Amino acid sequence: MATTVKSDIPATVWQVKVAVGDRVEADQELVVLESMKMEIPVVAPRAGTVSKLHVAENDRVSEGDPIADLD
Repeated sequence: MATTVKSDIPATVWQVKVAVGDRVEADQELVVLESMKMEIPVVAPRAGTVSKLHVAENDRVSEGDPIADLD
């Protein structure tokens, strides 16, 4: 069952740390967001494989926007 990881805040995607097909562990950083000069890591809620990335570096995201899908 797929899990969609979403943004908790409006921000800019500063770094994408994974690629589609990467195996990730629970609490591993997927992307780093930047808001008001603060870096906010977005982590995997569980272990899985990245099946889709919804963002790229420098994209703007709003609260609730999808970041990545994990299978």
